[in-house]
Amino acid sequence: MRSMFKRSLIAASVMGAIAAAGTAHATNGYQLIGVGAYQKSLAGAVTAAPGSAMTAITNPAGLARIEDRADFSMEAFMPKRSTDFAGGDKVDSDVELYGVPALGWKGPVGESGKMWFGGGMYGTSGLGVDYEQTSMGGGMLWDGYSAIQFWQMAPALAWNVNDKLDLGVSLNIDYQSVSFKQRVVDGGGNVAQNFDLSKGASAFGFGVTLGALYDVSENLTLGVSYKSKQSFSDLEYNLAAGDIAGPFDPNNPMTVVNLPAGKYTLDLDYPQQLSAGLAYDVSDKVTVSADVKWIDWSDTMSKLAVEGPGGVEVPMDPEWEDQIVYAIGVQWAVNEKVNLRAGFNYAEAPIQDDYVQRNFILPAVVEQHYTFGGDIKLDKHWDLGFHVMYVPEETMKVTSTNDPMFPGGTPVGTEISMDQSSVGVNLGYRF
Repeated sequence: MRSMFKRSLIAASVMGAIAAAGTAHATNGYQLIGVGAYQKSLAGAVTAAPGSAMTAITNPAGLARIEDRADFSMEAFMPKRSTDFAGGDKVDSDVELYGVPALGWKGPVGESGKMWFGGGMYGTSGLGVDYEQTSMGGGMLWDGYSAIQFWQMAPALAWNVNDKLDLGVSLNIDYQSVSFKQRVVDGGGNVAQNFDLSKGASAFGFGVTLGALYDVSENLTLGVSYKSKQSFSDLEYNLAAGDIAGPFDPNNPMTVVNLPAGKYTLDLDYPQQLSAGLAYDVSDKVTVSADVKWIDWSDTMSKLAVEGPGGVEVPMDPEWEDQIVYAIGVQWAVNEKVNLRAGFNYAEAPIQDDYVQRNFILPAVVEQHYTFGGDIKLDKHWDLGFHVMYVPEETMKVTSTNDPMFPGGTPVGTEISMDQSSVGVNLGYRF
């Protein structure tokens, strides 16, 4: 018999969550706005302005437009997250520094000058928190943890069709590791709700990315890129009795039920997305690029459930909405050796106002990203790039106690907040 513990999903959602890479990324949802210093410095407005070997994962057609090169990037990502319980205490997440590596390369296929192979390995997404036990008010204590690490490989081919058109395709080989935990206890240490998948689980996934670049004129290039849904095998967790517990019996809501020991699974895929962009040469020294991107979060992050022995199903349902991402970047060639860049990226947070309480450990609330960067040619082969990103704090509040997943309700006014900053460097080698 299949059981559906909907009303009290508590465990899973009270704090409901899923969380997310190398863990604490979270920009457009839990996807980075760009990979490597070049893409970050343009705030992700790179669909029509490839620029680095990282284009294999964003628009593989870009391999036909860049020099034969290799890029090695490292980013220090620094998010600050907090949860402030109305009637309780405020708690800040520990761990405020994460490393995000990426590397890519590109070279010719044959002697025709019409085809290139490239690819790389990229940290592209992630999100996570680590909250110590804190007061929720009413004599109850809460603690939460989440970590989603996500990276991708993208072996890619690009083809120069003619003087105006380039096409590209990459195979996406993905890896994700997911763990999370939320627990509520009373002052005597008695468990009221528990959702403990902190042992973690990992899985591989696959998808493809298709891309095209077309020169409308000498000054204007259009780009388009489509990344398919990245399909993963189920994440598997070996849980002990009571690792998931809560008032699951609707006929006896005051009694905490411990779910049995066994193998539990979670089906978590990564969303499809479509990007369109342009790059316009304002002069021989200044180029403006702009992107619009759709990310289909509602397909992968709206309804989620952990399934266990005997058909047990515990919904999590973060209820994320799709995002439309807008990005603009400007590049200035100061001289033959130095380039400077700046960018801005905006997307409304995917969390809906009515479901903030389900995202305490999934605080993907930030919306605006300001970036700056550049590079300098060190000699005829090597160049050194950098980026700086600033993301102002955003806060969302619990606005309703009517969520059926929270029979006891979460205090209206409880807030989740995040701000971010990051710096990164890129070492490039032109063959």
